[in-house]
Amino acid sequence: MSQQEIWFVTGSQHLYGEETLRQVAVNSRKIVEALNNAAKISLKIVCMETVTTSDEIFEVCKAANNEDKCIGIITWMHTFSPSKMWINGLKILTKPILHLHTQANRDIPWETMNMDFMNLNQAAHGDREHGFIYTRMGIGRKVVVGYYEDTIVQEKIGRWARVALAAATAKELKVVRFGDNMREVAVTEGDKVEAQIKFGWSINSYGVGDLVARINEVTDEQINSLMEEYEQKYNFAPECDKGTELYEHVREQAKMEIALEQFLTEGKFQAFTNTFEDLYGMKQLPGLATQRLMEKGFGYGGEGDWKTAALTRTMKIIADNKATSFMEDYTYHFNPENKMVLGAHMLEVCPTIANEKPRIEVHPLGIGGKEAPARLVFDGKAGEAVCASLIDMGGRMRLIIAQVEAVEVPHKLPQLPVARTTWKLKPSLEIGAQAWILAGGAHHTVFSHEVTVEDLVDWAEIMDIEYVIINESTDILRLKQDLRTNELIWKLR
Repeated sequence: MSQQEIWFVTGSQHLYGEETLRQVAVNSRKIVEALNNAAKISLKIVCMETVTTSDEIFEVCKAANNEDKCIGIITWMHTFSPSKMWINGLKILTKPILHLHTQANRDIPWETMNMDFMNLNQAAHGDREHGFIYTRMGIGRKVVVGYYEDTIVQEKIGRWARVALAAATAKELKVVRFGDNMREVAVTEGDKVEAQIKFGWSINSYGVGDLVARINEVTDEQINSLMEEYEQKYNFAPECDKGTELYEHVREQAKMEIALEQFLTEGKFQAFTNTFEDLYGMKQLPGLATQRLMEKGFGYGGEGDWKTAALTRTMKIIADNKATSFMEDYTYHFNPENKMVLGAHMLEVCPTIANEKPRIEVHPLGIGGKEAPARLVFDGKAGEAVCASLIDMGGRMRLIIAQVEAVEVPHKLPQLPVARTTWKLKPSLEIGAQAWILAGGAHHTVFSHEVTVEDLVDWAEIMDIEYVIINESTDILRLKQDLRTNELIWKLR
């Protein structure tokens, strides 16, 4: 992230004279300095020279395209910048755009304002001219309105910058599949060629034997070192303490974590999938090992679900790896006084969403026919969250985004030794679940307290894919019509 940057491009023209242009440059640098000092913005913003002609605009757009460090541009019209000058540059620009509608001054200087001040500070209509040409050319962009020193404005810019980072790194995202998809399952399938064309993701399969060979190379010294980390970071169930038989099951997960991380790192993979139906040569299904790798920022999808693995990695970038996990809608609580969803998985839920210090436990899995695997057990925390699902509609991808309210797990679950969280669907369980099913949402999702609906819409628009939002305003009849309309629009495209 420290190597990536956003370019800040201010538009003007020579109509107002050199003194005005000098002040435009000074004010632009002041704004960029404030944004770089903002706590909400984690990527570097670079102030470019003010552009005043068609040639200058074309050259800065071409330079942005050719500079790998530049992952997006912010445009701002300090004065009036005739938008026909921008056409040739915008035609070739391939980087995401944020149109910042701000001004150098917060307040109108009522007593001293004259025409010189008005000519200098006319973003109120300069940015409207600029906005028109984006719309006229059909160019997608993010629009942020407000004074640049306001926290909410800085937060919107910072969040968009992380989305732009996720989009920029997509072409480098490599997903490794250990084995194939779970047999006879439809939603985890998909067109991997289309995914690479649309997103840049590279998805390829490796034999489980390749991983087993790496597991067999792990040394006791490596395992001992990682076990010390486990003992410092997590609680251990008494039956898993050092010296017990089950302690060796935990060591097996440490062994798999070391091998998996080496395999992923050396192959430059940022996400992976596996399936309990293909574990030949392995003693356990990777549970704790997978949770730990997600905690480090790797993407994961269960049962060969490579789309969710890639989306997990993408959302972890947007979230700065905070409070984001692979998830599955598992079962409902239909109590009329407290309807909710319980989300979990067999083993693989990321501890970044934990509400407590996770505990390492070992229990039989019941499927897969392997040794009882170790896993981290915890309850998820409460708060606003999203569930997102990426599905292949045959010729196009659809991102489904549900806004949810996570709640504290209301009861102890002594017989369910897996990580879990509970949430309430919006606007209700009945409407939210019905909308999800109508949209074709998968049972696998990415669950996040950190990523917002707006972030995911920004990402979908940058990637130019369809998205469906399920929230407090969802109406089933309207949703059905929107889905029919989307079907026609996206097929025509």
